[in-house]
Amino acid sequence: MTALRPHAEDQYADELALLAEADDRPRPPGWRLSPHAVVTYLLGDGAKITPKYVGPRRLMEVAVSTLVTDRALLLLGVPGTAKTWVSEHLAAAVSGDSTQLVQGTAGTAEEAIRYGWNYARLLAEGPSEAALTPSPVMRAMQSGTIARVEELTRVPSDVQDALITILSEKTLPVPELNTEVQAQRGFNLIATANDRDRGVNELSSALRRRFNTVVLPVPASADDEVEIVTRRVAQLGRSLDLPEVPTALEEIRRVVTIFRELRNGMTEDGRTKLKSPTGTLSTAEAISVITSGMALAAHFGDGRLHPGDVAAGILGAVVKDPVSDTVVWREYLETVVRERTDWRDFYRAARDA
Repeated sequence: MTALRPHAEDQYADELALLAEADDRPRPPGWRLSPHAVVTYLLGDGAKITPKYVGPRRLMEVAVSTLVTDRALLLLGVPGTAKTWVSEHLAAAVSGDSTQLVQGTAGTAEEAIRYGWNYARLLAEGPSEAALTPSPVMRAMQSGTIARVEELTRVPSDVQDALITILSEKTLPVPELNTEVQAQRGFNLIATANDRDRGVNELSSALRRRFNTVVLPVPASADDEVEIVTRRVAQLGRSLDLPEVPTALEEIRRVVTIFRELRNGMTEDGRTKLKSPTGTLSTAEAISVITSGMALAAHFGDGRLHPGDVAAGILGAVVKDPVSDTVVWREYLETVVRERTDWRDFYRAARDA
């Protein structure tokens, strides 16, 4: 059996091994690579190391430097800015293990961050180490590796605050056993969060002080975003065994242009103001639209990506609210898309969709 989506440390094992072999810089205790090599792994070297993140180098240097200190790292940004992607690759490069993960939801309990109990053994034997069920954070503390908490602001506030002692004292008390777990050298924590979605719980000031915050922006230019989408679409196509579709750069650039214009409320030339839809129109959504279009073209088309293959996906990404977003989309079609002579095929496909 082949994993649908291998962990970063498995998928990029050759690159990590290559960097480790050539890495002659000082490595912090418990780290597989030096901080400089970790940044190279993330941004690529233009040769054998592929870029995992396209964006300002300084942001990655600040993020990696934070993990060297005793402060935890909070990756903040709107949805679709590669927070989870960067978090996974940071953990893979630093610890060789990105699986110590807590997925934050509105139903996340304190046990997911601290520890739980095997209740059958607890009833039979009483509190004991054998009955204790460690959380991913506890396992990371014991092994001196990186723990990850995704969507921290979706976790209830009282559960969030279970991290305060862990991050400040680097210990996790277990009063039922009259003991504690002390973090080994190499332990740290990366959390991701966004404050745009509904259902967000603000971090307490006490918890926020334990983090160094790095804000991941949307791609600065259309060319950067096209590069990100092109690279990720190719990776997803290989992992999903999609039939190869000839270069779809024209449609990728069109999708990116539409998303950026609606997101920014302005056409690329700055001449026309636009209404923005309720959704985020993130880079991740652009990747999804193109990947779905490739599947349509490969299995139900002529093997080439056409405007009709992406039109329905764009409509689904833009129109989240069937009332207000439909108005936004129709106005964009009639005032912008219709006037672009080289977009006529897309205009007809979008109208049909």
